[in-house]
Amino acid sequence: MSDLKITSEGTLTSEDLADIPEDRSSQASSIRGWSRWLAAIAAAYWIAAYLVIPWLWKAYEHRHPLTDTDPRITTTSDGHPGDPLNVGIIGSDEDLKRVMRAAGWFQADRLGLRADLAIGADTVLSREYDQAPVSDLFLFGRKEDFAFEQPVGNNPRHRHHVRFWKNATVGDDGRAIWLGSASYDQGVGLSHTTGQVTHHISAMVDQERDHVALTLSQGGGLAEAYRIPAYHRELSGKNGGGDPWRTDGDLWMGVTKSAP
Repeated sequence: MSDLKITSEGTLTSEDLADIPEDRSSQASSIRGWSRWLAAIAAAYWIAAYLVIPWLWKAYEHRHPLTDTDPRITTTSDGHPGDPLNVGIIGSDEDLKRVMRAAGWFQADRLGLRADLAIGADTVLSREYDQAPVSDLFLFGRKEDFAFEQPVGNNPRHRHHVRFWKNATVGDDGRAIWLGSASYDQGVGLSHTTGQVTHHISAMVDQERDHVALTLSQGGGLAEAYRIPAYHRELSGKNGGGDPWRTDGDLWMGVTKSAP
């Protein structure tokens, strides 16, 4: 084969074959190798962050000391302590939604593939998403009944938000008592405990409690409002994403006006 020749319009010799670049196949092989490594790393991250670490936390049963008999703090789906309770509303389901709308709050969409893709795209592209979903937190053994938010700017990575759970007890007027956890999302990143993608909250949860109180008072839907002092005995902690929080311990309560 060393003296191969093709004689026609031109001549192809063994020397011509030697001149053809031989690194193309090696480059393609290298790219395939790197692609496999990246796919393996991505798969390992997903398995660790969303399966292994949450399972380990469940096995460890890391619980906040106040959640067993008298809830003061929420929990995540995998047993981490969540955000502290700091607001409450007395009123029916419709009363709650009515006063929140009047105060300029949007009811958050439920989590799901469509909503997840939307918030991801809007976060990257800095587009408004007034009903962006919030991650689920748990109280009384179930996730929030309602979640509301107020966007800040045109990017859902920054927002005011509050989750509400209906308590088994009722107020003096027979209407439902809703306990809520209000916090401010100040950015998106990886959880400090599991590595999952999550919103990170501001440590100043009292400011968010006061923001909810102010907007509801200005919305005109409340008959009265008051504080329950020293509701929290633990005045600081960390939530499921590893974000620190601090509070003066008070719980704000609002009583809705009866629907006309």
